[in-house]
Amino acid sequence: MLRPEVNQPKTFKNCYRVIFSDGNLLTRPSNRTFFPFDDHDCRQYSLVYEREIFIGYWNDIPCFSCEIDENLVDHDTFQLVSLYNVLGHVEESLFLLIGQAFQILCWSIDHQFCGKCGNKTIPHEHERAMCCNICNSQVYPRISPCVIVLITKGEKCLLARNINFPQPMFSTLAGFVEAGESVENALHREVAEEVGLKIKNISYYGSQPWPFPSQLMLGFYAQYCSGEIHCNPKEIAEASWFSKTDLPMIPPASSIAGELIRNFLINN
Repeated sequence: MLRPEVNQPKTFKNCYRVIFSDGNLLTRPSNRTFFPFDDHDCRQYSLVYEREIFIGYWNDIPCFSCEIDENLVDHDTFQLVSLYNVLGHVEESLFLLIGQAFQILCWSIDHQFCGKCGNKTIPHEHERAMCCNICNSQVYPRISPCVIVLITKGEKCLLARNINFPQPMFSTLAGFVEAGESVENALHREVAEEVGLKIKNISYYGSQPWPFPSQLMLGFYAQYCSGEIHCNPKEIAEASWFSKTDLPMIPPASSIAGELIRNFLINN
C-alpha cells in the first residue's frame, strides 16, 4: 500500500517508478503482470522523464510518478497500455498505487498555470498543492464524486448498456454528483434521467477510487418504486430487468459495479 508523502528523502538506495506516456501505462511485454520499475530497471533502459513527482512510499521504498515522451518509447522493449486493461489483472493494492500515481500526474499537468491570473505555478513545499506566487492561490488534487447504483426488484436487478459501452456489456447506472447536490438527490435524478424510474430504500454499499482520471465511485443499492423503463437515448442504449438465469455480460469483480451485481446475486 502507498504511504503518501510530499517531501522526498534526500538520499535513497532504491526507488520505484510508475511511468506513463500520453495517458497510458508503460509496461514490460514479457511480464504477465505489472510491477513498478525499480532503480535498476530505469538505469538499465536509460529512461528520461519529462516529469517526475514523488508520491510517497510503496512498501517503505520511495515511489515516483513519471511521464516520458511517447516518441522515446522503445516499443520492442515496452508497451503502453490503458489503465482499463490493468484493472482486474493486478492485485487491488497495486491498482490503487497505479491509480494514485496517474491522478497526481494528471493533476500536476492540468495545473501548471494559475487559473486566476495565468502565472506559472510551483509545487508547495510541504503539501500536495500547486501554488501561484502572484495571487497566492493554491490548487489541491480534486476528486469528482460519482454515484453508482444497482436497482433491484425482487430477485431481479436493473442493468443498462451505456451508449459508450462495447456490446454486449451491461452495468449499473452511474453519474456525477452536481454542485450543491446531495448524494441522495443525485441518485434519484440520475435514475430518473437515464431510465425514467423512481427508486426507494436507498442503502450505501461502499466506495472505490476510479482513476479515469479522478472519480470516487460511491456505491448504493436501491429498490424499484414505480415507473416504466424509458431509456435516455443520449446516454443509455438499452436497459432491462435481469435475474441469475438470464444475466448478460457484466463488469469484472474488480470494479464496484461488478461487486454490486455479484453481491446481490449471491444473496438472492
